[in-house]
Amino acid sequence: MVKGLNKADNFTKSVAATNHTAAVELLMDWIEERIRRGELIAVGHRVVHGGPKYSEPQRITPEMVAELHDLQPFDPDHLPEEILLTEAFHHRFPNLVQVACFDTSLSPRPAARGTVVPIPRRYEAQGVRRYGFHGLSYAFLMEELARVAGPQAARGRVILAHLGNGASLAAVYDGKSIDTSMGLTPAGGVPMSTRSGDLDPGLVWYLARAEKITAKKFNEMVNFQSGLLGISETSSDMHDLLERETKDVRAAEAVALFCYQVKKMDWCIRGGAGRTGHAGIRRRHWRECTRSPGPHLRWAGILGNRT
Repeated sequence: MVKGLNKADNFTKSVAATNHTAAVELLMDWIEERIRRGELIAVGHRVVHGGPKYSEPQRITPEMVAELHDLQPFDPDHLPEEILLTEAFHHRFPNLVQVACFDTSLSPRPAARGTVVPIPRRYEAQGVRRYGFHGLSYAFLMEELARVAGPQAARGRVILAHLGNGASLAAVYDGKSIDTSMGLTPAGGVPMSTRSGDLDPGLVWYLARAEKITAKKFNEMVNFQSGLLGISETSSDMHDLLERETKDVRAAEAVALFCYQVKKMDWCIRGGAGRTGHAGIRRRHWRECTRSPGPHLRWAGILGNRT
C-alpha cells in the first residue's frame, strides 16, 4: 500500500514475495523507479519494541542496530524483520537518513504499578518490565483530541483504546501515560484477533505437564491461535464473526468477549483499524457503555442506548 500527499498517488498492489527479504528488495526497486536520485531525503521506521533504552524517535545508527539485535528476544515476531528493513535500506542507500519511531513511546511512567513486574527484582536489570505498545497510534489520538476538544481536554483523564488485530488500552493523565493493558510484549492485555491477552501464568505449567507443550509452541499458541480465533475456532475477522453470531454460539462468545473489554469504561477514545474496525462493533460498544445497571456514561449525561 502506498499513500502520498496527493490522493491520486495512492494505490494498493499485491506482489509475489516469498519472504521479507524479497519484499524489501521489491519495495526499494519501486522507490528507485519513481524517485530521482537525491529526492529521497529520509525514511521513517515503526519499530515495535525498543527495550528499556529506546522510546523517543531518533536517527538510526550502527550502535542502535546492534542493540536492537540484542533486544530480539523481547519481540521475536517483529524486530527481526524491522531490523532487516533498516539494514537493507542502508545497503542500497548508504547516505540516507533513517529514523526509528518506537511503538513503546507511550509506555507508562515509573510509578507504583507503572513498570514493575511482580517477579524477582533481578530480572528488571535485564529489561523485564511493563511496556506500553501502540504508542504511535496513541500519540496521534492525543493530538486529535487536543485539536478537536482543545488542549485542556488532552491534559485531563483519558482512556485510549487501540482496537485492531492487535488491541490495547492506555490511561493518560496530563498528557502522560500512567497505565497500559500491555506488559513485556504485545501479547499481553485484552484479547485480540489471534493473541490471547493476559492469562493465568499457571497455564504454562499446566500445559507443559498435560500436553508436553514447549515454550516455542506456547508462544505460537498465544500469539497466532488464540483471541477471537481461538474462541470462535473459525475466524479472527470480526466481519465474519458478526455475520455468524446468531447461528454460531462460538462466534457470539468471541464478539461478546471483545465488546466486554470496553463495557467498564466511563469514556473512551478509540483508534486503530483492521479486521475489528467495524461499524457494528462501534454500535455494540456504545450499547454496552450506556446499558443499565451501573454508571458507565451517566456522569456525562448520556443515558440512552443510541445506535
